[in-house]
Amino acid sequence: MCALVGKPMSVSALRLIRVRRLSSTTGPAVKRAVPWRDYRKIAKVTGAIVLGGCVFITYEVVTLNQALTIDTSAILQEKHKSYIYLTHATNREQESFASDNIPFSGLTIKTRKELHKAARKFLEITSRVLRRPLDERLSHLDADPHECALWMLLKRTYSADRAVRQQAVQELAQNHHWQDYQYRTAAQVVDQRTSVALARTPNVDLRFFLPPPLLPHIDDDISIEDELRQLLASLPQSEVDLCVQYFTSLALRESSQSLASQRGGLWCFGGNGLPYAQSLTSTPSEKVETFCMQALVQHSKVGSHCDHIVANGGLQLLQRVYQLRGDSPKIQRNIVRIIGNLALNESAHTAIVQSGWMSVLAKMTQSPHIMQATYAARALANLDRDAVREKYQDGVYILHPQCRTNQPIKADVLFVHGLLGAAFKTWRQKDRDVTDDDKVEGVREDYTECWPKSWLAEDCPNLRILSVEYDTHLSDWKAKCPAENQRKSLAYRSQELLRKLKDAGVGDRPVVWVAHSMGGLLVKKILLDASKDPDLSALVKNTKGILFYSVPHHGTFMAGYSVNVRFLLFPSIEVKELCRDSPALRDLNESFLSIAKDREFKVISFAETLPTSIGPMLKILVVPPQSADLGIGDLIQVDVDHLNICKPERKDSFLYKRTLQFIQDALGGQRMK
Repeated sequence: MCALVGKPMSVSALRLIRVRRLSSTTGPAVKRAVPWRDYRKIAKVTGAIVLGGCVFITYEVVTLNQALTIDTSAILQEKHKSYIYLTHATNREQESFASDNIPFSGLTIKTRKELHKAARKFLEITSRVLRRPLDERLSHLDADPHECALWMLLKRTYSADRAVRQQAVQELAQNHHWQDYQYRTAAQVVDQRTSVALARTPNVDLRFFLPPPLLPHIDDDISIEDELRQLLASLPQSEVDLCVQYFTSLALRESSQSLASQRGGLWCFGGNGLPYAQSLTSTPSEKVETFCMQALVQHSKVGSHCDHIVANGGLQLLQRVYQLRGDSPKIQRNIVRIIGNLALNESAHTAIVQSGWMSVLAKMTQSPHIMQATYAARALANLDRDAVREKYQDGVYILHPQCRTNQPIKADVLFVHGLLGAAFKTWRQKDRDVTDDDKVEGVREDYTECWPKSWLAEDCPNLRILSVEYDTHLSDWKAKCPAENQRKSLAYRSQELLRKLKDAGVGDRPVVWVAHSMGGLLVKKILLDASKDPDLSALVKNTKGILFYSVPHHGTFMAGYSVNVRFLLFPSIEVKELCRDSPALRDLNESFLSIAKDREFKVISFAETLPTSIGPMLKILVVPPQSADLGIGDLIQVDVDHLNICKPERKDSFLYKRTLQFIQDALGGQRMK
């Protein structure tokens, strides 16, 4: 037996029909003459619930000897009186139709009269059930106890008491004895708030979520690329910074003749015209889509543009691209990144849920790939206004906890990467050479893509673990957005991250910072700037410790090297600021030491002792121990290079155990469990 689920066809009542081998169709139907007596007894009423003034009735089909098909217009005749939920049959069911020589074109069952007759008696029972207190024993009533339990939990999710509805969601998700049609019933009944809450429940059953609605058909001569370009072209040019202009222009300059004619042959930003290509693009589709996604990511960071993306069908278009690009995790991540940005605007929440993103996000949070799961977790946290007061801006990721939890969060640990780093890859386990024997024995099965999420979260579950990401580049030639190069100083990055961290509630509880390379300089600048702003004083007050992995407090020879050979590597602002004995670094260090001593921050610094390979012919000690020495706290030299100083080889390695001990000591010696 399978529950048939899909989009409701009216707003007055729900009749969820549970049958075998049934599916919707949009094509012409085939009529079969089947005597009414052959199927008049196929249904029994198995459940009902009254929510929000509507009666939701569940019918369970118990016998059906053959598939029935008649003109599907009968469904349209029903829509004013009944909800009929349909979904596509599985491949196996379609094969079964074919083997029986039954045309797979659609069906409807004219059982409304008999179903309504059967419902009358049951509604008498349910009216007695639902008028009584929720905790009253119902075993003496003529109803399945499991049905009553489901109704009661669903009704509690509508409670005005937040604690009651959150407990109901937890109990709903933890019950694993529901029948398939009961999950489908719940998927129709739950409201938007409950759907988000279920999606943020660990290992939730995905049948609690409606599948994405069928997308409208598009003409064969209109490609996904054209649709993406049309969406970009429809977005406002106001409030667009240089980076948004760059990515939008990059996406649109590969446009086809049709779009060129629509826009007069060029796309303008402030008077600078970019001519369209006058022939079909030769760039691979995935590359063009990647350009478009990068542009939409930048647009989605502008609050006023989010409404335009939603109004112009962006959510449905992104759903289509997501489904078509299952072979491209990068494109799918960028799509979910956009959804996470849109979710920062509560006005978009209803549209996000109604366009089918809950089932996608819930499934993605259960992905074994950390980046996929974390991108989805951020989007869901921004949607969950019932349990989360913080907002996670683009580039701020929750590594733990990624779901709702009953454990109180006692402190925050914030990870900040360095040059050419990222929110995840910087904190992966140390890469090791793998032999063929190792692969056979499976010694790499315990490898983690992000040790703060895998190891630290397990040892300290009462921590909120965040990782931030920002663009850094050794060279202007490598910059993702060249227009922003002059805005990537430590001062600019500090102000940018301070705004994001404040929205995420960093500073409301004790904080420990963990930073690698230039990320440590950025942490010092952030705390120094926060100390000068009364609105951010709590961030400095609640900072308990800072852990530095090879941070060039006094500069690095590598920065000087890049300046001397600028014909090979033209230095960006970040690298220029890292020059050894830079006046800016000296002022930053002296000012930071003053507040660190005054606030009695706990500090530990790890220093590399092995050179790092820079290209095939050069090895250099990127941050010598004397530069990694802040002047306060412990300095520990480790026999690793600059890239691996923040990548423990194993959970029982010295680097990880000393890091864990420092975090626990900085937070008062607690084991955070």
